[in-house]
Amino acid sequence: MEPERVVEQIYLIRHGETTWSLRGRHTGRSDIPLTARGEAQARHIGERLREQLGGESVSAVLVSPMQRAQRTCELAGFAAQARIEESLREWDYGLYEGLTNAEIRQRQAGWDVFHDGCPDGESPAQVTARVDALLTRLRGVDGTVALFAHGHLLRSVAVRWIGLPILNGRNLGLDAGTLSALGYEHRSLDEPAIELWNTR
Repeated sequence: MEPERVVEQIYLIRHGETTWSLRGRHTGRSDIPLTARGEAQARHIGERLREQLGGESVSAVLVSPMQRAQRTCELAGFAAQARIEESLREWDYGLYEGLTNAEIRQRQAGWDVFHDGCPDGESPAQVTARVDALLTRLRGVDGTVALFAHGHLLRSVAVRWIGLPILNGRNLGLDAGTLSALGYEHRSLDEPAIELWNTR
């Protein structure tokens, strides 16, 4: 009987800086390119990821279809292995696309994407279902996976990995051009853990 295929680690790479991320504008469907600083961040994060891998290879590299994530993956040096993964798209902000938190809260006091979702966009329940389906597939990958994606989406992935409600994503800050990692405490599949978070 063959051993069960199990993902060992999932690396989360948030794309480098864009003009909208720099200004705190919610960027879902808008295809905004990296800034020069964002491109430098992407190269650096590739070096950091290779350090973390310690010479080991990754079994799968999945990337959001948006150019900011694909360019980050390319500059990090992982484009040759990359496969577009639609479920890694950023949260759909609907009518709040391009707005800052302050602008949104002028329309909807106390708004929080992880609690309220977005009108004409996605709800927390919809993103939970999308992320949970992705994680179910990833758990069956043998080895290590790298995901190149977006801030709110990767925060959602992290909290769902450890079995928390998506609402807890608001308690995790995640900067542009950073590396995080999910794995297991004590190498036990019953103890999924956030092993590394928001590192440059």
